[in-house]
Amino acid sequence: MKLKPGAIVEGHTSHNNITGTWRNYKPVYHQKSCTGCTLCVINCPEGCVFMVDERKFTCNLKYCKGCGICAEECPVDDIEMIVEEK
Repeated sequence: MKLKPGAIVEGHTSHNNITGTWRNYKPVYHQKSCTGCTLCVINCPEGCVFMVDERKFTCNLKYCKGCGICAEECPVDDIEMIVEEK
């Protein structure tokens, strides 16, 4: 999509930009000590972390950039960032 200065971007286009290929690390949700605080969901800049069951979370790796904010914000260290194997 080419933009001219002052252009207004069409809504709901972020789904067209698959950002998961950018990452070097990916989150692993261990699901052992999760308290269900949802800080991983709230702080994910891509909005790709979601609840799959009570106190069980995962993320859509298609859009996860591997920033590690979810792991950093987890108060019980239940999320680990591991090297992405390509």
